[in-house]
Amino acid sequence: MEFLEVPLFDDDIYKLLVRFAINLVVVVLVVFASYRPCRKTASFRFVFLMLNVMVFFTCFAMKKLELQLGMALGLFAIFGIMRYRTDTIPVKEMTYLFVVVGVAVINALSNKKTSYAELAATDAIIIAVAFILDRMTFKPKPQFAKQSLVYDKLELLRPDKKDALITDLTERCGLAITDVKVSKIDLQKGTAAISVTYKPDDPSAM
Repeated sequence: MEFLEVPLFDDDIYKLLVRFAINLVVVVLVVFASYRPCRKTASFRFVFLMLNVMVFFTCFAMKKLELQLGMALGLFAIFGIMRYRTDTIPVKEMTYLFVVVGVAVINALSNKKTSYAELAATDAIIIAVAFILDRMTFKPKPQFAKQSLVYDKLELLRPDKKDALITDLTERCGLAITDVKVSKIDLQKGTAAISVTYKPDDPSAM
């Protein structure tokens, strides 16, 4: 049955749904189980998922049109240049971006010569390698905040009194202070402008 010379239904819909289900499971595991973002880069999850979905359906449509793989990859390269050159993306996020695109291409363009067992093995290896390497190589850096203060105990500003200075500031401010730098000393007023570095309880408050 056709409408405007286009079939309303064919058996490829089953292939589309099965392959998309496999692709979706893989990309969800990669993004939510393997990828460990800090608070500032959590929004990349949306980018990874949507890009994977769009690449998958684009590849599947191109497969129906029997376009060459080089032309398909060239289209994705142009897309990446148009959008992702506008912002600086960390190396880790760029790597995961390539992973989700690769997963979509593999699952969408594999043909009858590739069995579902081979496809499952490929996806499982990608998930395992990403999971293991992310936990071996990625160590989130501690986040610190800075605060400027006016300090009144000039006798504690001597280099040999740094530990006592940090202890005094910690007790008076209630902050987990790790370092102190003196910006300016006013001998007439008996005060000093200092900058303290501390580790906040809630990093989002920085």
